[in-house]
Amino acid sequence: MNLVEEYRRQFGWRSWKRIFDSLPPLVGQNVLDLGCGIGDQARELSVRGASVIGFDSNRELIAEATSRKLKNCEFHRCDLRFLPNVGTRADGVWCSFTAAYFIDLPVLLKSWSNHLVREGWIALTEIDDLFGHQPLSTKTSSLLEAYTQDAMSAGRYDFRMGRKLQQYLQQSGYVVSHVLILPDEELSFNGPGKPDVISAWRHRLERMSLPRTFCGSKFAELREEFLGCLSRTDHVSTTRVISCFATKHR
Repeated sequence: MNLVEEYRRQFGWRSWKRIFDSLPPLVGQNVLDLGCGIGDQARELSVRGASVIGFDSNRELIAEATSRKLKNCEFHRCDLRFLPNVGTRADGVWCSFTAAYFIDLPVLLKSWSNHLVREGWIALTEIDDLFGHQPLSTKTSSLLEAYTQDAMSAGRYDFRMGRKLQQYLQQSGYVVSHVLILPDEELSFNGPGKPDVISAWRHRLERMSLPRTFCGSKFAELREEFLGCLSRTDHVSTTRVISCFATKHR
């Protein structure tokens, strides 16, 4: 299974309707979709009346999004730290499951605000504590914690970004209106996961080369214990999917 196929499958496990229903009316609005992936969310934004410009750094995902020829949507590959001038300021910024890749998110949020109209809106959705699942052995929990700390120290990824979204938005000059903690069939569930969810987790872990390198010979054991944890009747998740909604300060 390639990355595009993973994205297609994951869409149905998210609480997108609750997030979209929390946005202001979108008819006639121009929206930037930052970290647009294969365009699934851009499609939903456009169905609700928006014109969407999506950006992503991944060549494969942008090619897939462009090939779909979605109405009122266009897609471009770029580094989200350096958004191009699209000729007009947007009414809103949508960014889902992307913020954690930017350890310096407050700096980026200030930059993104330059692309928004006065009092434009921003909606950020991110995971908090991706590996927050129990019961796991002390050895596996410690190894996962060491990996999350290494990712943060190296500036690659913040596994606890979800809990920081509100603070970072406020720090960057936005006014936060509301925060949602969302159910998620793949990322935040209790009890045994569905077979297709366990399969998705296996593909995710096999695709993640960095934890494999970090854990070395211990990775296979960690992977199997983690997948076994997700299948247990006493499985409990502390992972959260968090959405923050805010407006640009005048």
